[in-house]
Amino acid sequence: MKLTISIVAAITAASLLIVFPGGQAKASSAVKRQTEAANEQAAAAEPDPLPARRGLYEKLSLFTEIPWNWIAAIDQYERSMSKVRPKARPMLGSTVGVFIDQERWVGPLNPNTDDSSPASIRFFNGIGRDGDGNGHAERTSDVDLLYSLVSRVAAYGTTEDDFAIGLWEYYQNNRSVQRIQQFARIYAAFGRLDLFEHAFPVPVGTNYAYNSTWGTGRSWGGRRTHEGTDIFASHGLPVRSTCYGIVEVKGWNPYGGWRIGIRDLNNFYHYYAHLSGYDKTVNIGDVVKPGQVVGWVGSSGYGKPGTSGKFPPHLHYGVYSDRGLIEWSFDPYPMLRRWEQAERKRIRAGK
Repeated sequence: MKLTISIVAAITAASLLIVFPGGQAKASSAVKRQTEAANEQAAAAEPDPLPARRGLYEKLSLFTEIPWNWIAAIDQYERSMSKVRPKARPMLGSTVGVFIDQERWVGPLNPNTDDSSPASIRFFNGIGRDGDGNGHAERTSDVDLLYSLVSRVAAYGTTEDDFAIGLWEYYQNNRSVQRIQQFARIYAAFGRLDLFEHAFPVPVGTNYAYNSTWGTGRSWGGRRTHEGTDIFASHGLPVRSTCYGIVEVKGWNPYGGWRIGIRDLNNFYHYYAHLSGYDKTVNIGDVVKPGQVVGWVGSSGYGKPGTSGKFPPHLHYGVYSDRGLIEWSFDPYPMLRRWEQAERKRIRAGK
């Protein structure tokens, strides 16, 4: 439906070129406006999956005595891993993000790789469970998938410490445990799931300038590439969180100077560097929201703690995607442009 609407909008706008010769600029603008409107209309028509997820989390919370925000954190972590590894982790259910491979589901020694019998799966030490009570442990069922994973983790206990042990036993990865703990804290702080709004990292409407500088060369500290976008602005301009997230890192870095790192629910690490200082109320482990001031633009870095003034004041903003064992930098410029435009639109609308 979305594709059809977009094509119709593009054809309609493009016809302006025929009716009005020489009107290419106007037609191009019309194509853009109509395509954006069509995409917004199509997106609005799509059902919101968050109410169904929240209902499932609360239902499983009653069964397992695990708080809903911990269940939500597991599901969101699983979803973030599937997004960065879509071929290795195809979507199994329709709502949840949990992926469990076939062997782990039925048991490594189970001769029936398509087994859906809860009794035989349990006999072969498979993880699959019947969460919806239909007598089958179905790997394509949202309820069965999430119930199976949560039940395995909750087998070690329902306190935070026990749950952390259960997470480690399941994932065998300290990073996974940390991410799920962080996500759970974010959900608990706001009490809802729709936490994917964004803000531009400096106040829109102030004096700043930026271009795509990701991947360009750097020489200080050895040959390396630039892993972010530089936003040049006046010394002391507020630096804001771009997302709902949790402060993961704060302090001095020889390259980035006074910097702060924030983790969001997409499992992206947002890196703000060369600050002149921090908001004193923001500390490691604190949960932040879009637009919240976390520091100020400066020119710190390229030396021992306190070094400043080796380059013009600017904010270095980088984003890294967690792939489970390592993190990869990617160009934040397209996201910055979207966030800036969205914030300008909100300002014009008086929101």
